[in-house]
Amino acid sequence: MASAVGLANCQRSPSNSAGTGGSAEPLHIYTWADYADDEVFDRFSQASGIPVEVQTYDSNETMLAKLQAGGGEQFSILYPSDYMVQQMVELGLLTALDHAQIKGLDDLLGPWQSPAYDSNNTHSVPLSWGTTGLIYNTTRLTTPPTDWAYLWEQQNVLTGRMTLLDDLRETLGATLASLGYSYNATDPQQIEAAFERLRQLKPAIAQFSSFGWEDPLIAGDFVICMTYSHLGNALPAEHPNLRYVIPSSGSSLWTDTMVIPKGAPNPEAAYTWLNFMLKPENAAYAVERLRFATPSQSAFALLPTELQESETLFPPESVLANCEGIAPLDPATADLFDRYWTELTSA
Repeated sequence: MASAVGLANCQRSPSNSAGTGGSAEPLHIYTWADYADDEVFDRFSQASGIPVEVQTYDSNETMLAKLQAGGGEQFSILYPSDYMVQQMVELGLLTALDHAQIKGLDDLLGPWQSPAYDSNNTHSVPLSWGTTGLIYNTTRLTTPPTDWAYLWEQQNVLTGRMTLLDDLRETLGATLASLGYSYNATDPQQIEAAFERLRQLKPAIAQFSSFGWEDPLIAGDFVICMTYSHLGNALPAEHPNLRYVIPSSGSSLWTDTMVIPKGAPNPEAAYTWLNFMLKPENAAYAVERLRFATPSQSAFALLPTELQESETLFPPESVLANCEGIAPLDPATADLFDRYWTELTSA
């Protein structure tokens, strides 16, 4: 696992808010909705006396836009994915962390001690990592998927009953992988080939959505959906008719982090939160609640054997060897991705 982890991307669900009461100045968090777990926040508030106020977003790009519009003065903690950390550092939006105020960085697994996206964890603390793949209803599909190509091979069977992520890097990346190319391809011909292949599939796609497909999939109205591994692991735990698959030709490998934006209110509470989430018992609790993989060695040791041995939660090296992180794009390639994505989702 250690040698395979690199850069990555992840996208999440629509914005909402939650919080706890209290007289202390609250900790303002801006995170993915599927990370906004009341039990975790209550555990923090009980331990620290600090109430938590939460807003959520649907993508790294949405979070960045809000931050650039002045949101850095609204939030104490943000949760960018690793490639977005690089972009935010380049834009001068993040606070350099005072490691003297943080305990637990030395307990991180090797790839996260000084990750490629943020040397020496100068601006970010890794929270979680995972893959992107396919989740399907075993009672509706007689032939199980093993790779991205399944979507095209079974297009007639899947028409109107599949969803793909509302995430241009993940969805175009998976299509690139299905053609044998890198998730991070920059060759315009390869990107165009992926666009054309995805356009061929579009009539069969019920919708591009990162969230909201869960109940229809459980009920059997949808039969297969593209998703992130934390949902891919959490849903089957409650609904045995569902199964998550990491495509054999390769998947993205993402890391989500915690950062403090410049101008953040209550930075003292932000450091309290970072230390809370780095404590092994709290990190392990979050894994059990949210089913994402942890970069903490000690937290992993505290997990039940069932979770430690889950090959979809903690994939073996043979699987991770085919995965790659999503790297930032140069401006010209980013514009090309944006143009193709707009055409696909607006037509």
